[in-house]
Amino acid sequence: MAELILTSRLRCPECGHEKEEEMPTNACMFFYNCSSCGVRLQPLHGDCCVFCSYGTVPCPPIQEGNCCSG
Repeated sequence: MAELILTSRLRCPECGHEKEEEMPTNACMFFYNCSSCGVRLQPLHGDCCVFCSYGTVPCPPIQEGNCCSG
């Protein structure tokens, strides 16, 4: 089994700002406020968290091949 990647670079769809963030391993992150423009991001339809929608790496449960229950 591959080691989990716990850092993902989130990209704001409004302003394009990117920031590397550490992903929680025990919960999904439903909301994220862009530190550049202040827009509040939430998962796109069908995604479990902001990392799966806007990150370079999906959340840990998805990396493990499990459903992310939130």
